[in-house]
Amino acid sequence: MLRAIIFDCDGVIVDSEPHHFKAFHQILSEEEIPFTKEEYFQKYLALDDKTCFETALTAHGRTYDNRILKDLIIRKMAVYRELSQQELFLYPGVVEFIKKVQGSYRLAIASGAFRGEIKFALDKAGLRPAFPVIVSAQDVRNGKPHPEAFLLALQLTNEKHPMPSPPIRPEECLVIEDSIHGVEGAHAAGMKCLAVSNSYPKAKLAHAEMVTASLQEVAPNDLEKLWPS
Repeated sequence: MLRAIIFDCDGVIVDSEPHHFKAFHQILSEEEIPFTKEEYFQKYLALDDKTCFETALTAHGRTYDNRILKDLIIRKMAVYRELSQQELFLYPGVVEFIKKVQGSYRLAIASGAFRGEIKFALDKAGLRPAFPVIVSAQDVRNGKPHPEAFLLALQLTNEKHPMPSPPIRPEECLVIEDSIHGVEGAHAAGMKCLAVSNSYPKAKLAHAEMVTASLQEVAPNDLEKLWPS
């Protein structure tokens, strides 16, 4: 039985990857580190900011510490915020889909983005009230494909008032993801996954229980079919 839906934000609700790439590219260019769009989409897409910078710095033989990482992240966040304020891209049909499922299931966000970025996107889309639980990069120690973000989102959902009775179990949750790491993380958490091929071709997401090109193509009844009685 489906009782809760956990959404990724970037790549599912917001098409933020062009802004993230431009922000990473600008900051790494300032550090004289080459960074191509092909590299970003092949190696960095599902990583949080900290892991992205760690990976790029290590790949180019740069030494770093937490102070250097913090500085890079703050600079990157400022560029990303400026780009998002100029233009924010919502995926077609996502607002309508969320409004359809909002009354039937508990909803949560589990994202590798920062909390401020997530809230900004939800506010711009008019979706903030739909998500009483938001798990961001600042709330976990391990990024996807580790299941920590999904399990924390479920824990917080079960702690919300009114508390669901009985508590929602992982196998009663559906994760909506766009990345290979996201699908793997959902499965590691014991949850089913609907993958949206916004960032990867369908073939690379085939290990998800359902794959779609767009949430415009999915109805709530389609989700229930993943839990045959």
